[in-house]
Amino acid sequence: MRTLTLSLLAAHLWAAPPPPASAAEEDYLSHVKFLASDKLKGRGTGTPELEQAADYIARQFKEAGLQPVAGSYFQRFPVTTEAKLGRKNRLSLTLQGKKLPLQFNNDFVPLNMSGSGDYSGPAVFVGYGITAPEYNYDDYAGLDVRDKVVIMFRREPQETDDKATFNGRVYTRHAQFDSKVTNAKLHGAKAAIVLSDVLSSGYGEVEKFAKNAGPANAGIPALMLDGAQGEKLFAAAGLKLRDLHAGIDADLKPRSQPLPNVAITLQADLSRQVRQVRNVVGYLPGQTDEFLVVGAHYDHLGLGQQFSMAPNAAGKPHFGADDNASGTAGVIELAKSLPALPNRRRGVLFMTFAGEELGLLGSSFFVNNPQLPLEKAVAMINMDMIGRVKDNRVFVGGSGTGTTFKNLLAATPDRGLKFDTSETAGYGSSDHTSFTTKQVPVLFFFSGLHADYHKPSDTWDKINTADAVKLVSYVGDVAGQLLAAEKPQYVRVLPPQSAHSGTVGSVSGGSSGYGPYFGSIPDFAEPPKGVRFADVRDGSPAAVAGLKAGDIMISFGGKDISNLMDFTVLLRTKKPGDQVDVTVLRNGQTVTVKVLLTARK
Repeated sequence: MRTLTLSLLAAHLWAAPPPPASAAEEDYLSHVKFLASDKLKGRGTGTPELEQAADYIARQFKEAGLQPVAGSYFQRFPVTTEAKLGRKNRLSLTLQGKKLPLQFNNDFVPLNMSGSGDYSGPAVFVGYGITAPEYNYDDYAGLDVRDKVVIMFRREPQETDDKATFNGRVYTRHAQFDSKVTNAKLHGAKAAIVLSDVLSSGYGEVEKFAKNAGPANAGIPALMLDGAQGEKLFAAAGLKLRDLHAGIDADLKPRSQPLPNVAITLQADLSRQVRQVRNVVGYLPGQTDEFLVVGAHYDHLGLGQQFSMAPNAAGKPHFGADDNASGTAGVIELAKSLPALPNRRRGVLFMTFAGEELGLLGSSFFVNNPQLPLEKAVAMINMDMIGRVKDNRVFVGGSGTGTTFKNLLAATPDRGLKFDTSETAGYGSSDHTSFTTKQVPVLFFFSGLHADYHKPSDTWDKINTADAVKLVSYVGDVAGQLLAAEKPQYVRVLPPQSAHSGTVGSVSGGSSGYGPYFGSIPDFAEPPKGVRFADVRDGSPAAVAGLKAGDIMISFGGKDISNLMDFTVLLRTKKPGDQVDVTVLRNGQTVTVKVLLTARK
């Protein structure tokens, strides 16, 4: 029976071969295959492989006849990437008066996001190190950890339970290293230690330094300790590590407590690496000095590290075929087709951005350092994750940001696609956000999230090439109209309080993430200290309190803000209805306002 069924199936497949791919589909897919290849190892920002991708895109722009801008196809900008280990990384445990030195790389390793510094003193167990009001869970409740080292489990409670409070097998943001360590710092801890995997049959190995990459500096020393050594530590305090772990998972009640008979001595020695990365830029002149921007980000997660949606896959290439080799391939193909359009009144600035996955860094740098005057930009079209069109449906954001956009989209032949449009562009979702903050009308094309998002399984063979090419052709039709038709005027659209966020550095205090609604849009090119607002949403709690674009927040709720991650974690600890004091720097002066937080809608 099984043999007959397989024979009939084989005959059916042989009788109905798939239609041959068109030349356009083959060209499009060839770019995706290269960018998402093993050779490029996930195109992490700051890696040699991203530089190879940049060179490839620049060659394509040159072959298409695009002109370099300011004498080059590249716009260079600095990015702080992963840390480099120094020679003074040490950890020892004193258990019931007996010193136990530990071996670097086997028993412990600094997290890549660790700050440098040392600590010697008592230890406090803080469960999973999570403060999550939305789950009515707080490992720090009633606990004083000021000036101490905290020790915590990895990930989050009930991670193997599909019906768990913390989303079961889908990790929340609370599970990530940066959230845990920042939360420890904001509670006053001087250092943080994360135990390797307690759930494994023995203990998971301490991850090698390169696999737990940052790039953010947490501001306090942060180490990973081997679980077997952790078990010795808890035993010295009269506790059973596995019982604590099982107990928290059973009833979601914290077991946080000081650890008697335990002292920790540690030193973390790291330096941050700053590398030059490149936006890739090519210009197609028009009859006037006005221009349209057509862009996409070409970076991805590299080897995943803490930003992977598959934490156990950290260290493996995250190929990023859909995110965003698909959009980059679209930019390349439009760079080849748009020069053939007759009567181009306006020019086109084709751009592929680096650093998007770290927080829109490339596009933010460009709009703050434009190579062409931004007041001459009539619109920006952004393509991010356009390769997995399902049921012919495509999402289009920003239709309300330009006065002509709705009519323009309605008048463009749909090429068999169905479009779900949104007037807002979705602050924080991708590189168009940077242009929105500079009052440039934007259109954002996106084919939707899927189960392979930010995982190694986002591979080229899953690209829906036929529909991706249809979408690129549709975008080309829209671009053609923008090159010749009436110039759209920018419209400031009040966005909803929830939206897709395609970046790792999602907008904290804005529309995405956990916690109450605040309403700021951060400038991802952060100042040396604090969080600069690129914009503040109309009618938001921040706007009602009088906060403005350009303000640099240095304190929130009485706690100092060093960076965006500090703000992200602090906001999550608040509830709708809380009133917080917020201090900002404005034109060199300190301004403090009271902000009444509201619920997200």
